[in-house]
Amino acid sequence: MVYLQISLNVAANDRPAAAAVYTRFKEAFLAQTKGARSKDLLIRDEDVQVLHGFDSVENAKTYLGSELFNRDVVTALKPLLQSAPEVRVYAVA
Repeated sequence: MVYLQISLNVAANDRPAAAAVYTRFKEAFLAQTKGARSKDLLIRDEDVQVLHGFDSVENAKTYLGSELFNRDVVTALKPLLQSAPEVRVYAVA
């Protein structure tokens, strides 16, 4: 299993809107993205994280260049972000 973790710096009052973006695109991600296995929203005091599960590092990186991610998700989240997202890819040992 491979995880794509995207940490978003979103103000507390904008977190419901960020959660709505997550909900809006979750099914499309799971249905249309090659190798997609899961997608979870993690809300912490310091940030919001979206944890995507994939079958390979290659498919996780491909998603970052996809239209769904760049045209749809990034465009919807952009007004809510206080800084650039932190993106990490992890492979389970």
